[in-house]
Amino acid sequence: MAKRIIRLILLLFILASCSKKQDLPLSERIVRNWKYVSVNNTDGQVFRKVGNDDFLILEKSNLGNRFKYDLKLEGIHASGNWELNDSILQLTYDAEPFTATADSSVIEVDDNNAVLAIYKDGKRTAEYRNNQLLPERKKRAFQIAECTDNRLVFTEQGINFTFSYTQPVIEGSISFHSVFRGLLGLASLILILLLLSSHRSKVNWKLVFSGIVMQIVFAFLILKVEVVKNVFEAMGNFFVLILDFTKAGSSFVFGNLVSNPQSLGFVFAFQILPTILFFSALTSLLFYLGVLQKVVYAFAWLMSKTMRMSGAESLSAAGNIFLGQTESPLLIRPYLDRMSRSEMLCIMCGGMATIAGGVMAAYIGFLGGDDPVMRLFYAKHLLAASIMSAPAAIVAAKILLPQTEAIDRTLHVSKERLGGNFLEALANGTTDGLRLAVNVGAMLIVFIAMIAMVNFILNDWIGSWTGLNAAIAAMTHGRYEVFSLQFILGYIGAPLAWLMGTCKEDMVLVGQLLGEKTILNEFVAYTTLGSLKTAGAFTEQKSVIIATYILCGFANFASIGIQIGGIGALAPEQKPVLAKLGFKALIGGTAASLFTAVIVGAII
Repeated sequence: MAKRIIRLILLLFILASCSKKQDLPLSERIVRNWKYVSVNNTDGQVFRKVGNDDFLILEKSNLGNRFKYDLKLEGIHASGNWELNDSILQLTYDAEPFTATADSSVIEVDDNNAVLAIYKDGKRTAEYRNNQLLPERKKRAFQIAECTDNRLVFTEQGINFTFSYTQPVIEGSISFHSVFRGLLGLASLILILLLLSSHRSKVNWKLVFSGIVMQIVFAFLILKVEVVKNVFEAMGNFFVLILDFTKAGSSFVFGNLVSNPQSLGFVFAFQILPTILFFSALTSLLFYLGVLQKVVYAFAWLMSKTMRMSGAESLSAAGNIFLGQTESPLLIRPYLDRMSRSEMLCIMCGGMATIAGGVMAAYIGFLGGDDPVMRLFYAKHLLAASIMSAPAAIVAAKILLPQTEAIDRTLHVSKERLGGNFLEALANGTTDGLRLAVNVGAMLIVFIAMIAMVNFILNDWIGSWTGLNAAIAAMTHGRYEVFSLQFILGYIGAPLAWLMGTCKEDMVLVGQLLGEKTILNEFVAYTTLGSLKTAGAFTEQKSVIIATYILCGFANFASIGIQIGGIGALAPEQKPVLAKLGFKALIGGTAASLFTAVIVGAII
């Protein structure tokens, strides 16, 4: 009875949180790329002329709260830091180089330190301190009179500054060109898998066709049908809310380190990794209450009926939408020992093709930053990628190693590792999340250090000695300044990125991300994607969306070892099979992510 009550309360909470429109604080509402509307005095008279492309950007970055504005018609350009105290917005301007002539100077004592203050026309313009000439920094305070989702007004000494915000269009529409590119990409992926297939003549093309159609239907429903879009946006809102809950717990432990990040390391250590902890604990609780099993069963039933595959394969593939590559096989532990090689490859590809819920929530926070609109946007796409990757992994696995033996279509979810009560389930989930968070942090330290070491050899030794650095900088027009691992991976993966629908200007960048994900891991690749996106390196927003789908999976060389150890511990007799199929699983998992990317690229 108590278990049912807890389940009902949790379900009501999830439904309420999914439909809840969050009341964002002022400090988050003003973080936008604002467009100047007017600069008027209190009588409505024009104080300054405003152009169509004049702007004010208020952003939160790893370097702190930064602003930049441009009034081209008036020739005013400025940048610096901003702070918000109640409704007072204070801008601290970056100092401009001191070039004006001085007419006087005064030695001033500041905290027992003597400085040489420089004046021009009675105004302090610079100071000479610690053998440096430091220009004077300006500060201005503005009273915020109005701030909504699309309008900002603040005042200073009787002058009203008015701005507007229009949410950017970041999804396009279907065109003949996008559909043609999509069909070309699908055909290329199927051909590559067919060339690597163990039994080309025994491929079940009906299953392959059903799986691709299911992905296309999922993509259309999630991205184009308004009712379904609203449902997934509500689910995405739940993930966004989880990020806020995590911040509350992290703030208690880490204090201001959470709310005032000063570097990418702070973001990962005190915001991203705690999200993995919390979501892992929540997933364990949902598993204990039986909620997760029912959702998994529904997806498994759908795939089993449409693709005519075994019950164990369907359950594992559906479980991978929410669970990790070693947790999902727990749903089918009783079946593992007697599964065929084709079924085992299908399970491995499913684990490689998707990501766990804990890291999904982390990626939403990382890619979306502090902008709630962008968080919801990436939540929707990451959810879509996880769902579409389940049938995509089956398609890839069944082309690489077709099923030739009889199959068992029974659907029965194992009740492995539920815990004695909900407190034990929470504790187990927290412990698992801690292992995952520490593992992610350790991998980032090692892999990024390895990238730095390889790049040192390629750049400082090979590139400098051979003159490759200058040649690469000239060839890429400065996009790659030196010979590096990123350059190599980018040009190797560029053809595949183009086949997925990426524009030619961005295909090397997306190819680089695909290479980083495969050789290193998806967390490193998502880190690079976030940095490139923030720096404005992509020509088209569509390239960022396609890259988001390509990276949404565990398909990397390290995962081969993880699956051999994790699944092998559940079914020791299958360890030799797992070892032999490891490389095929990596290919299948990568192909599954590419299937989702090319389909989405065709319809946006």
